[in-house]
Amino acid sequence: MQARYPDTDGFVAHDGVRIAYQVFGRSGPAVVLLPTWPIVPARVWKMQVPHLARRCRVVTFDPRGNGASDRPTVPEAYADTAIVADALAVMDAAGVDRAVLVGYCSGTRSALQIAAAAPERVSGIVTIAAAVPHLTPPREPAVAGSGAPSPSPEWRARMDPASWRSDFPAFVEAHSGPEFMTPEPYSSKLREDLVEWGLETTAEVLLATRQRPQVPPMPRDTAEAEALVAGVRCPLLAIAGTDDRCQGVRPSERIAALTGGDLVVLEGGGHTFFARHPVPVNLMLEAFIERVAAGERHAGGTSDSAAHAPAATAETPFEAPPRDPTPRVRRWTRALQRPRRVLFVSSPIGLGHARRDLAIATELRALRPDVRVEWLTQHPVTRFLEAHGESVHHASELLANESQHIEAEASGHELNVFESIRRMDEIFVANFMVFNDLLKEEPFDLVIGDEAWDVDHFLLENPELKRVRFAWLTDFVGWLPMPEGGAREAFLAAEMNEEMIARVERFPAVRDRAVFIGDPEDIVNERFGPDLPGIRSWVEAHFDFAGYVTTLDQRSLDSREALRERLGYGADDVVCVVSVGGSGVGRSLLERAVAAYPLAKARVPALRMVLVTGPRIDPGAFTAVDGLEVHGYLRDLHHHFAACDTALVQGGLTTTMELTAARRPFIHVPIRRHFEQNIHVRHRLERYQAGQRLEFEDATPEGIADAIASSLDQPVRYRDVANDGAARAARIVADLV
Repeated sequence: MQARYPDTDGFVAHDGVRIAYQVFGRSGPAVVLLPTWPIVPARVWKMQVPHLARRCRVVTFDPRGNGASDRPTVPEAYADTAIVADALAVMDAAGVDRAVLVGYCSGTRSALQIAAAAPERVSGIVTIAAAVPHLTPPREPAVAGSGAPSPSPEWRARMDPASWRSDFPAFVEAHSGPEFMTPEPYSSKLREDLVEWGLETTAEVLLATRQRPQVPPMPRDTAEAEALVAGVRCPLLAIAGTDDRCQGVRPSERIAALTGGDLVVLEGGGHTFFARHPVPVNLMLEAFIERVAAGERHAGGTSDSAAHAPAATAETPFEAPPRDPTPRVRRWTRALQRPRRVLFVSSPIGLGHARRDLAIATELRALRPDVRVEWLTQHPVTRFLEAHGESVHHASELLANESQHIEAEASGHELNVFESIRRMDEIFVANFMVFNDLLKEEPFDLVIGDEAWDVDHFLLENPELKRVRFAWLTDFVGWLPMPEGGAREAFLAAEMNEEMIARVERFPAVRDRAVFIGDPEDIVNERFGPDLPGIRSWVEAHFDFAGYVTTLDQRSLDSREALRERLGYGADDVVCVVSVGGSGVGRSLLERAVAAYPLAKARVPALRMVLVTGPRIDPGAFTAVDGLEVHGYLRDLHHHFAACDTALVQGGLTTTMELTAARRPFIHVPIRRHFEQNIHVRHRLERYQAGQRLEFEDATPEGIADAIASSLDQPVRYRDVANDGAARAARIVADLV
């Protein structure tokens, strides 16, 4: 799932070649993110588009040879004149008269050539890892003085164009790897993207680009290259990485010197640093675009609609654009008069986080009555919180939906949640940028993030962006591989763990408090990976322990008989609650439960099944029959758990622990390949001696019916679940606000 989809898209044709373009956003200054060599499509900009599109009209297009564009194989199709014509045609089709152009690698040359051919169409230029032929002397892939190793003979052989047709995937792997494009540590996901995108084109396309005509506007010598660069008359920003093993820093330095532009050098940045380190690059782009737009407004306005307006003369004096009659109002309050504000960032993947977070927020307000809690989260958590009278911040509407991504990644009762999280990279970047904007605009005293992976990851990666105190909450620590993932998943999980450990230990002040929702014994007795610490010992050294946060306090409930009566359950009913949480993954289990109901009722004649689909699965897809009722959402589901005779659920921690706290029999069917449910939650339930585990392969209608019947006959001997977890968590973070 993408973090942001185009508002409009289409094709333009030039010389018989169709070019696919996309437009994101509907207002603000225009920005064109230019393509580079067709070994990547426009998706290479996926980390930049969502953030920029909230304030700009962003235009991207797939280059000739990749993405949804055509793939000609004649060299003439890749002449610089054709590439420039494609860009101008796309701008015309998108209704963009004037724009900031952003060029990556060879896209830099395109930006400069467009500025030379049509200067009135260009309001500013950003070059990223600039490449302009003949501007600086050729260089070896290893960066001189950087300490980078020289490329291996095998790598050189794979990069040789003579070998591309015989083994194109090997070339793409070599091109995308650490010896060239991705030297930064922990870049496995970016390499995978680059390989996937590279395999969308062909050796014939890339060979044709190398044989393109070397005629103007392509610079043929240093003088022509310098003239092309020096001819730029608009603002320019050049960004380069010191570990760029493709181009190095020198071209960017020369461009900045010849244009009088700004230069930003990213220490340790590789050739694709804008994708590997998107947050600082996004902020640089935002600042540059705002500066260019402000300059044009100050100069009299050259927006898209006014860029081609006739110049003012004595007969036709310039008329300033009309002012907005409604002024923008901003308020400032003296610091000591501001209310104490807490921003609670709650994971939307399931409703378990929301329930425990609400319990913690309630306890925090009891300790600090002057605290105002506001929530940054997504559907379905927003619905749950609003139903409880909580204040959901309007910035929540700008977040890309993580639950929807998880649903799209699931297949039946299987979800490789580890890979799903990795493929959520662009969503995490987009949502962190929303969070960062909010913290820039509004004062908060404390941020609490409950498994807000985006906030934690990017604050640890960019510690200079931390503005207020930060408390991190989680109920598991450690990305652990499933056996089905083999050596690859084991390596990637260990790499993610190693990166997290390195950042936490290098920047301990980012997390003012780290709170584990549970006890030390609830942590799996595993290692983060080969040569990495044991998980339990590391967590004990870096976290406080709140104990489990249950939203069910048996002491505050009526007697179980009175509770059942209040919920409409008869004294003779045998109630089985079937629930799959709020993430939207679980339709397959619900379908099997419905099919199992008549079989189970034959075994238990008084059986009454209560099916709860959650807010993201349509309850209308299931037909209610006598004794089987269907609900989309139950606000007080935990009370139904306390009142039931047995339950059938997935292997999520919140649901299973609510049933454990209520001391009710239950069957849990973990989602296949879901490492948290199959490793972390399983360990905790075994510790509490709670529940009956049923593999999905065995959860046939007959298997479910048998499990329901047998669960009613088994005595409950669970360990007690403490009731004070929310209060303990609140006390841990209370001194931060």
